[in-house]
Order: sequence, then C-alpha cells, then structure tokens
Amino acid sequence: MIRVWQRVVLIIALLGAVGCATNPVTGKDELTFISESKELEIGEKQYLPSRQMQGGDYNLDPELTRYVSQIGQRLAAVSDRKLPYEFSVVNDSTPNAWALPGGKIAVNRGLLLELESEAELAAVLSHEIVHAAARHGAQGMERGLLLQGAVLVTGMAVQSSDYSRIAVGAASVGAKLLSQRYSRSAESESDYYGMLYMARAGYDPAAAVKLQETFVRLSESAKKQPQWFAGLFASHPPSEERVRQNRETLRKLGAKGGDRGRARYQRMLAGLKKSKPAYDALEKGLKALQDGDEQQALRLANKAIAIEPREALFYSLLGDIHYQQKRYRKALKHYNQALDRNDGFFRYYLERGITWDKLGNIQRARQDLKKSAELLPTAIAYNALGRLALASGSRKQAKVYFAQAAASRSPAGAEAATALVRLDLPDNPGRYLQTRLQRLNSGEMIAVVQNQTRMLVRSVGVGVGLRGPGGRLSNVTRHSVWGVIRPGETARIRLGIRLESAKQLRSYGAVVLGAEIADENSRN
Repeated sequence: MIRVWQRVVLIIALLGAVGCATNPVTGKDELTFISESKELEIGEKQYLPSRQMQGGDYNLDPELTRYVSQIGQRLAAVSDRKLPYEFSVVNDSTPNAWALPGGKIAVNRGLLLELESEAELAAVLSHEIVHAAARHGAQGMERGLLLQGAVLVTGMAVQSSDYSRIAVGAASVGAKLLSQRYSRSAESESDYYGMLYMARAGYDPAAAVKLQETFVRLSESAKKQPQWFAGLFASHPPSEERVRQNRETLRKLGAKGGDRGRARYQRMLAGLKKSKPAYDALEKGLKALQDGDEQQALRLANKAIAIEPREALFYSLLGDIHYQQKRYRKALKHYNQALDRNDGFFRYYLERGITWDKLGNIQRARQDLKKSAELLPTAIAYNALGRLALASGSRKQAKVYFAQAAASRSPAGAEAATALVRLDLPDNPGRYLQTRLQRLNSGEMIAVVQNQTRMLVRSVGVGVGLRGPGGRLSNVTRHSVWGVIRPGETARIRLGIRLESAKQLRSYGAVVLGAEIADENSRN
C-alpha cells in the first residue's frame, strides 16, 4: 500500500500541486490534483491526436466548420470559465460529440445530420462547454489517480474511425479521456448550466429539452439505432430522469422563446445532407470488404465517388480493396488520390507506407510511416517501422519501435511484443525469466526459473552465488536448464548445495545469465 501512495505522490508532483479551488461553474469548493496549467496542456496536446483517432477533420466544407465554431464561441463567451475554447467537426458518421480538458471540443459530421436547428446544436455544444469549464474530464482523471494510484498511463479498424485501440504513447491519454463515462452528477450539471448558457447567449433552451426527448426515443429503439450507442450515448447516456430535470430547468429559467435558427441551420447543412448517400455507401462498402465481398465494396466505393468526388475516404476504400487483392500498384494510386484530397489524416500515410513496403520501396515506406506516427502514433506504424529497421540491420532502433507498438492491446501490438522479446531476450534475459532459490525439505537448494514470455525458451543459464554488500553476488557458478521451458511454466535446477537451515538461503542469490527463443520444433 505504501508503494501505491508513493506513486500517487510522484504523479501528483508531476501534474501540479494539490489544492482546494472553487469550481467556476458550480461555485463548489473542490480538492484538485491537476493544476489548471496542466489541464490546459493536456487539452492542447491531445486535441489533434484525439481528432485523428476519431476520424480526422471534416475538410470538405470549411464554411460549415466555421459556422459550428462561431456558435461554440458565442456560447463560450457567456460561460463561467474563460478557456482557449476550440471547436472542430470530425469526419465520421457516428453521432458523437466530446470535450477534452482545457476547452477543446469536437462534434462529428454524423451528429450534425441528426440535429434540426441551430439551437439543438447549441444545446450539444453548451453541454460540452460545461464539461470542460466544470473540469469534468479532469475530475475523471483525478478519480483514476485516487482509485488506481496512477493516471496518464496506459490490423486497421473496420470502421472509418475510432482508432483508439491502436493509439500508443501520449495519444493513449486522449483515448482514455474520450472513452471515460461521465458521472450522473456531471451530466446533470452539464445539462443545467448548458441550458443556462443557451439562454444567456440568446438561444431557446427548450431545444435542449426536445433534444433529450429525441435521444430517449432513440435509446428505446437501440436495435434500429446502434450507431448512437457507439457514439454519444456511450459517454452521455440519455434517460427520462434527465428529460424531467431539463423540463424543470426550463421552468426555473423562465425563458420565453429565443433563437432557434432552424432555417439558418438547414441552409448550412445543405451540402452535407446532399453528400450523405455517399457516406452511407462508404459504410456499406467497408462492411462488404470486411465480409470478403470485394466486388460489392468496389461498386459502393465508386458510387460514393460519383456522388462526392472530393472526399478522400472513398479513394482510401478503393485502395483498401486493391490492397486486399494484392494489387499494390493500384492500391498506391488510390492512396495517392486520397492524400491529394486530404493530406492531414494519418490513415492515408499509414496505408500508403505499408503499400510502399509491399512494393519494396523502403525509403518511401519509412517516410510515410513516420508521417503517419507524427499525426497519430499507432501500433501499426511502429510495428512496421520496427520490421523495416530490423531488415536494415538496426536492432537497437527496431527494439525502440517494437517497444512503442507493444503498448497497444491490438494484433499489431501483440506482433510487436513478440518481435521485441525475440530481439531483446538474448540481451536481457532477466527481463523475461524470473528465478528464485528454494530449500527443499531434504535441505537441498534448487533454483526455480519461470518463463514469463509467450514463447518457448531454451539454453537457459542461471548464475548462483553468495550475496555480498549491495546485493552483489560473488563466487558465481553457472547452471543450465536442459531442454525448453514452455510459456508460463517453470523449471527446477539442482545445484548440488545442501543447507543446514532455511536462514542460510538468504546468503545466496540467483540471476539469469542467458537464454534463447526456441522454435516450435523444439517443443517436444
């Protein structure tokens, strides 16, 4: 327990001083572990990778993005906490919106299509503004700190977004923030103060009530609307209780009308609505490709392009189809077309880099993979870079890349972890094999070696000696394990040493001196 709290103290020192502060939104006194400067830093650093892992920025209609930002800034201007608020539109069909600490907010293309008026959009954005202003994201991190003693620790996806599973390094922090569920009290606060901000900004807060009523109806028909549960409802679950609370808030506010902006909103959404059938075709095409129906996927990709030829995602699907068919030159052509239309999304560089690797152009593969990792560090990119480094003879650099990829619980992460063990175990066997000394009832001392890897290990050597000052071993003798040690299993080595008492065991120590990975033929 002492060690856990030592870690807590260390992490608190890294994040900022512990203190008691008044929440600028609720007016309540709160114990804070994460300083405001650290909160702002987290939001600033995680905003780009978080947008990347959720689908990248929607760039076909800059006017629409500016419009969303203008509404957000209109609401932010009347909020109780002044932050460097930013608002973005994410290029994904899943209805979702989210906020990071420090006022970094995003709304998905798919959610915009589900709303009917500017006031409903204001309800969504004001709700997210309160999450940021009231420190709900930071509070979630602080709860993790207290409960776990740690914070900020930690193949391509079938969907066109949500790459959080393959994000590694600093980007994994954003993945955890985006996946956390807010508490019921946090949702209630965001509903209440969000409606208050709407009224202050001149919007009709009744739109927030109508929106929650719509969300409840959608949640009751979950089988018909599964995309909602993969998006907004995962972190913002609707309920009849929230609807009742919003109605009561509307009554207390006494707001009579306000700006609805329905015609204005519909006018701004006209272009996005026109292209919706293209994105619907994309989703169906991705599913067809997953199911192995390449011809149907090809037909749907071309249908999407015919409707909206400017969207890079559709060309990326064409590239995926040809890549799966091992027609790498054609795949490369389409990934180039995707990048010509959008050079700010990590996935296109990742796909092109892997394709260059298949075509034997190591230099271009490395360039694209590194660019991909700059936008969003992923297990897939680092695993591929590790393979390239190993092929060029750079074992040290390969280890670095594989270690970065291995932090992900994904197929690419598991592959990298295996490659890392193969490279590193001969150099550092003690990291992967645990050894201890044991006295048997007969008085004989043995060494017990456990294989903590997922691979067969052979040629295991153990050194046993007397403990000296500082734990150093002297008079070390080498002992060997004959045969292989299977994953998770242990081997026992007879040392030819007899002890008179159990206390004598403390005078000896053991260390792993060497080991090798065994091939499957050695299993028997």
